[in-house]
Amino acid sequence: MCHSVVSGMVNHQHTFFKIALISVAMFGFGYLLVPLYDVFCEITGLNGKTGQIDASQATSTYQPDLTRTITVQFVANHNTAMPWGFAPAVTQLEVHPGKLYTTHYIARNQTQNDMTAQAVPSVAPTTASRYFDKTECFCFTQQHLKAGASKDMPLQFVINPKIPDKIQTVTLAYSLFDVTQPAVVSR
Repeated sequence: MCHSVVSGMVNHQHTFFKIALISVAMFGFGYLLVPLYDVFCEITGLNGKTGQIDASQATSTYQPDLTRTITVQFVANHNTAMPWGFAPAVTQLEVHPGKLYTTHYIARNQTQNDMTAQAVPSVAPTTASRYFDKTECFCFTQQHLKAGASKDMPLQFVINPKIPDKIQTVTLAYSLFDVTQPAVVSR
């Protein structure tokens, strides 16, 4: 009987260490998931993450391909929790790869409160995101608007001339989210 008690204790310790090891591995995986996802998206071009370059770098790096035209569509997705008006100034541009273009989106704070928003971009098809470089974008910074105020939010971009020929239309969509910090009440 003594042997079975010792054997049972060893089995419980072995099981405990397995569970503890799995728990630590799961925590580590959860902790690393966001950086791993960002690296994965950067490598594959998934999730519509685009490149960011300087305007002078874009004009000196790329030679415009005037023989080719790509349709760029601009979309504004309305987050139901975001009470702003939000729309592109133009819904579509015909662009030449390698040439720098500028457009803008218009935001209007339709509330009685000052608010801060952050735009999250996505590109379709996802493979096009590897060739879509923004030199200036309102998505790089948070946008502050006073109650009732409007703002033109600039977007400057270039499409890398190495974009595959099969891609003839690129859709750039933004979703706007409320990131207003709650007011701190002092006592």
